[in-house]
Amino acid sequence: MIMQDISRKKLGQLKELEAKRFLQGNGLALIEQNYRCYHGEIDLIMRDRDDIVFVEVRSRRRLDYGRAAETVNKNKQTKLARTAMHFLQKRDWLYKVNSRFDIIAMQKVDGEWQLEWIKNAFFSGI
Repeated sequence: MIMQDISRKKLGQLKELEAKRFLQGNGLALIEQNYRCYHGEIDLIMRDRDDIVFVEVRSRRRLDYGRAAETVNKNKQTKLARTAMHFLQKRDWLYKVNSRFDIIAMQKVDGEWQLEWIKNAFFSGI
């Protein structure tokens, strides 16, 4: 199957799987995937030693409108932070664990997919 024939949803699922495998290969352990609540969704929730890592996975086939990481704007950051807080409260982990927000950005540059891991991509105040 050619990548251009894949729907946006299917591409997102494939890139999310690739991101999960990449992070696991770098020592992170999966806690939950596609966590949803009324605030929004978090693609991957992982453990990095003692830290809980909330990961947003973004992909772009073309760079006409910017790089993948640039799509995580203030509005998206607010939704991610609220969803993360919901997750931590539900588990009774709020104020008991350290957490951070990472972005896995994948974009096609000159016909090749590039993966960029941005640790501590933004601060939420949690």
